Amino acid sequence: MKKEKASSDKKKPKNDYSAADIQVLGGREAVRRRPGMYIGSTDQRGLHHLVYEITYNSIDEAMAGCCNKITVTLQQDDTVTIEDNGRGIPVDIHPTTKTSALETVMTVLHAGAKFGGKTYQVSGGLHGVGASVVNALSEHLEVIICRDGKKYRQEYKKGIPQGSVNEAGIAENTGTIMTFLADTEIFGKIDYNFNTLSERLREMAYLNKGLEIHLIDKRQDEEKTFYFEGGITGFVRRLNRNRAVRHRQPIYISKQVNHTIIEAALQYNDGFTDNTLCFANCVNTIDGGTHLTGFRSALTRVLNDYAHKSRLLKEGESNLVGDDAREGLAAIISVKLSEPQFEGQTKSKLGNIEIKSLVESVVVEDLSLYLEEHPDEAKRIIEKCITSAKAREAARKARDLIIRKSSLETGTLPGKLADCSEKEPSHCELYLVEGPSAGGSAKEGRNRRFQAILPLRGKILNVEKASPDKMLSHEEIRSIITALGAGIDEALDLSKLRYHRVILMTDADVDGAHIRTLLLTFFFRHMPELINSGHLFIAQPPLYSIKSGKSKRWVYSDSEKEELLDKLKGSGKKIEVQRYKGLGEMSAEQLWETTMNPATRTLLSVSVEDAAKADTIFSMLMGGEVLPRKTFIQTHAKSVQNLDI
Repeated sequence: MKKEKASSDKKKPKNDYSAADIQVLGGREAVRRRPGMYIGSTDQRGLHHLVYEITYNSIDEAMAGCCNKITVTLQQDDTVTIEDNGRGIPVDIHPTTKTSALETVMTVLHAGAKFGGKTYQVSGGLHGVGASVVNALSEHLEVIICRDGKKYRQEYKKGIPQGSVNEAGIAENTGTIMTFLADTEIFGKIDYNFNTLSERLREMAYLNKGLEIHLIDKRQDEEKTFYFEGGITGFVRRLNRNRAVRHRQPIYISKQVNHTIIEAALQYNDGFTDNTLCFANCVNTIDGGTHLTGFRSALTRVLNDYAHKSRLLKEGESNLVGDDAREGLAAIISVKLSEPQFEGQTKSKLGNIEIKSLVESVVVEDLSLYLEEHPDEAKRIIEKCITSAKAREAARKARDLIIRKSSLETGTLPGKLADCSEKEPSHCELYLVEGPSAGGSAKEGRNRRFQAILPLRGKILNVEKASPDKMLSHEEIRSIITALGAGIDEALDLSKLRYHRVILMTDADVDGAHIRTLLLTFFFRHMPELINSGHLFIAQPPLYSIKSGKSKRWVYSDSEKEELLDKLKGSGKKIEVQRYKGLGEMSAEQLWETTMNPATRTLLSVSVEDAAKADTIFSMLMGGEVLPRKTFIQTHAKSVQNLDI
């Protein structure tokens, strides 16, 4: 062993760890250094989160009964103004910080009126960091407070006050006006999406009946106003607006227990998916929580009790399970409580243990009473659930058969699958290819080491209009499930996924777009984790090849074609344009060069940021109601690209 010469230098040893090594970050510095901890990300979703955080403060005023109008304005200079007619943030001196209450709220993390329970019985905030985080991540922020007959103003830059709170005139009303410019050092390009903000503000209006929320976009001269007297019953109707419903009116449940307000609305449709959204203090808890658990437990219990009592389920027959009770359900659960325990500042899951039993007892009592008073509707609901149970059992048998067939131990894979030689899933990709002709070219042109090909014959089944057992009896869907090897629905296990890139490769025409949508619908409904984990992609085959002299270029859009043709016109060379309507028109070499070679291809990653919106769109495009689909297509016709007629 080689020995190192001892050094006479008295350098600090690397393992000498002392108090001097501890870096203390103030609230503002911590937020700017690690913004993702507070707003989730620094992309467009993070930008939207800034808007939501300030809007939540106004919503808190509405839930306290002190505000009935909120206006959110996207200005042309990328600033955002949020105005409410609430009480206005106090401006007197805070006893602890010795600065104004306004400055305390805007600069100190965990400072707010939401902790003591006196100012707000319920609020959307948890840690009191919303306004201070937005301030810290803003290049510039201005607050105008109207209260006590006066206007007060304070300005900040990157969270630092640019002076004290000053009087700024006479106020006839009360409220808070906050204008901020997100910091490009943190977010890069500032680009708010009107439709995304619109969907979230609509939710807030549904959850607070009688509250008017106005969204104005001065960048593109667009605006919307949301106001719903019916509250969450209107929300459920919206979820079901493209579906045939089992009972005309949504079932509405509402009760206050101490300081906790519990609301639920539900309505069954003829579909096969569960579309239940849950909220705590108007915050969309996308990962569920105790309120969702309590609701689901109560629903299954009440339906079983009623089914046995009314003899719709005969003695000895198996009880309905949760999946049976939730198939074809559209529901909203909203709880408003004084001390919400969310997981993280982005508030994706509610953790209050006591809420489960509260929600469960309220739903059991009110839903049982509703079914007793509406026997015809109750019978239609129970009959749907029983049909779902029978289909579930048939689907379970079919699914078990598929899983056994797809077991790696048996080695039984679809006969038409051209597998790759690589066995490490993270290095493998599977192309789902439209048609045998394109499948043949793909098999010939691929890299056999890591690329597998599964040709699909014709259009697969539209799972939006098919029961689970019918779906699992469809040959092409069975082939996809077997090839992937990870199961589906509640049996999905991504650790068994045989390919970490699943690529949809269809023709660039109407039929190809339809097949792609059918495949996307299948994955969204039955393998959503595949999408959420970033395993699903869409291949981008070229639309044209353009030859000029001896050179040849592949072009992937009409706009790109026109731009290239304009450049080539001055060359004096003969120009040849070939349109590729189908993958089968390309040779194996061309397909590899343009669409399959990792060094030159373009893949679109499939993601679903807003599950509720995606659910609505898939139901509209693939469901049984014709009019909504026709309206959607007419509305979006001008924005369609690569449409082949």
